[in-house]
Amino acid sequence: MALGPGKYDDLCTYVREKANAEAAIVIVMSEANGPGFSCQGSPSALASMCDVLEVAIQNIRASMKQDLQNIQNFHTADHAKETH
Repeated sequence: MALGPGKYDDLCTYVREKANAEAAIVIVMSEANGPGFSCQGSPSALASMCDVLEVAIQNIRASMKQDLQNIQNFHTADHAKETH
């Protein structure tokens, strides 16, 4: 990981200060400015954030899987209506 400010460092500082947090991570997906992230905090706080991120990733994947299943079920039900 690069040391020093990156293109989203000011945003991460804003989030960390507004939240009165020990650490913050900001992940940005932007077509205009490009994807990236910034993280700030003590090494121990950032290490703990790895666990938080892993849980977040699991939750996002589970939610996406459920959303896909719901869409498939909707289309299957919709198709069944059309054939009757």
